[in-house]
Amino acid sequence: MSATLKIAVAAALVAACSSAWSLYKVIEPDGSITYTDRPPAAANARITSLGRNGETTPLGDASLPLELRQASARYPVQLYTAADCPPCDNARALLQQRGVPYRERRIASDDDTLALERLTGARTVPALTVGQQVLRGLAPADWNSYLDAAGYPKESKLPRSWQPPPVTPLTEAAPARTARPATEPASASPAEAPPPAEGGFRF
Repeated sequence: MSATLKIAVAAALVAACSSAWSLYKVIEPDGSITYTDRPPAAANARITSLGRNGETTPLGDASLPLELRQASARYPVQLYTAADCPPCDNARALLQQRGVPYRERRIASDDDTLALERLTGARTVPALTVGQQVLRGLAPADWNSYLDAAGYPKESKLPRSWQPPPVTPLTEAAPARTARPATEPASASPAEAPPPAEGGFRF
């Protein structure tokens, strides 16, 4: 990966996330509350990210190493998958082997499919968001480049006890309207993302 491309990746992440993760609420063990615009380093505090519209997002397990906590606070990772999707299994394995804390969202209904299209511009899984940056289709080199630029360690530093949160649908499930993925590889718009290196499913 060229130096110019690395700079472009880093700039895209900074521009995409600078407004979304700008304020943190830190509740110390003694009950005192602090607001800060930098990812906190406190080990035993309860930390919440405050979004632009007042929404709050807990910053996860305080047992994570500082480097991981800071990266996940600034550029949280979400993986979008479907059932019976081998490329999704490979995408999950990539994140687990690298030790990236992530949240998995399952595309299991027509409503989920529409929400995925609004979010990523396509109906393709797997998809990944690193902060506000969208990556469509599994392309390990591209995914690792963005994770590098976001500050995630190249080698796993996750505690052995860490487990990802339970998999949840992207929207409220609609039991009577399930979406069935097609098996042909999906192609991405050249301006936004390269074609999936290991394929993907399109809904």
